[in-house]
Amino acid sequence: MSLFKIRPDQIAQEVLEFHKKLAEGLKILAEIDEVAVGTTPREAVYQEDKLVLYHYKPIVDKPNPTPLLIVYALVNRPYMLDLQPDRSLIKNLLEVGQDVYLVDWGYPEQADRYLSLEDYIQGYLHRCVKTIGKRYGIEQVNLLGICQGGTLSLCYSALHPEKVRNLITMVTPIDFKTPDNLLSHWLQQVDIDLLVDTLGNIPGELLNWTFLNLKPFRLTGQKYLDMVDSLTDVEAAKKFLRMEKWIFDSPDQAGEAFRQFVKGCFQKNALIEGKLMIGEQRVNLKEVTMPVLNIYATLDHLVPPSASMALKKYVGTTDYTEVSFVGGHIGIYVSGRAQKEVPMALGQWLDAH
Repeated sequence: MSLFKIRPDQIAQEVLEFHKKLAEGLKILAEIDEVAVGTTPREAVYQEDKLVLYHYKPIVDKPNPTPLLIVYALVNRPYMLDLQPDRSLIKNLLEVGQDVYLVDWGYPEQADRYLSLEDYIQGYLHRCVKTIGKRYGIEQVNLLGICQGGTLSLCYSALHPEKVRNLITMVTPIDFKTPDNLLSHWLQQVDIDLLVDTLGNIPGELLNWTFLNLKPFRLTGQKYLDMVDSLTDVEAAKKFLRMEKWIFDSPDQAGEAFRQFVKGCFQKNALIEGKLMIGEQRVNLKEVTMPVLNIYATLDHLVPPSASMALKKYVGTTDYTEVSFVGGHIGIYVSGRAQKEVPMALGQWLDAH
């Protein structure tokens, strides 16, 4: 319908209906005190500084004998993987027979500003792998790295191939300078040294608003207009609030690790060039010789498919599998389609390997 054919009384009616829905939705929101996230049963099995290593209670009689360690990004909280019972990658992985562990990096404080990528990869992550190994009397684990956590997992797998039986990367950036990577274009001209030397740790709020402004209309405007139609009952409102909680629950980033990651990966693209240094060791992706499953999202605006699909060209394994998911960077964890497709694909691949 042409804009010029819309009668004033139609416009007035739509405005009245919108305000009615808004008032009803706000009333529902006001009745909610708190929303629960991360409800799948788990126990802390290792702690160090801010880090906690969690083990989720298996729900099948004979889970995969090789435990699966999930490594999430530093920039967000990992409960996105266990947002609610019917939208939980972790719960679904348990249901398809995986024995699941999760690294929770915690919230860095100013005392942590000098933590480096070496501290995270060769220190914290390595000790988590060894902790799991001791619990089972094994040398290798399966590793699932998500987003930035996938990049960290790739580095770890290249430096310690003897510790990783199978590697899964999900929405993971590999080539940080593909033409369609808007975040990378923004970061090329940023003086990272000045930023870190001035602020110390990088505020999570600063990074959060950077990510939101990659799609400003959709993520800061249209979303809240759509919200009015979705707030039809308490459960729908809680679903919306869980997402909002996660989006704005952004940890500060340890300054030195942030400096090394942005300069090394985004600005120099050193990972694929074989020049990324973790401490005194150089990361060579050809040392990733274990089986690899790489999952990317076709509509990902943070990690474009091209940035993930590059992995095949650089790893040393001959057992490489690539799976595409029709959706976005967040939808791959929480959408209805993802709940059916992603855990099943992961479980089947791991069981076959």
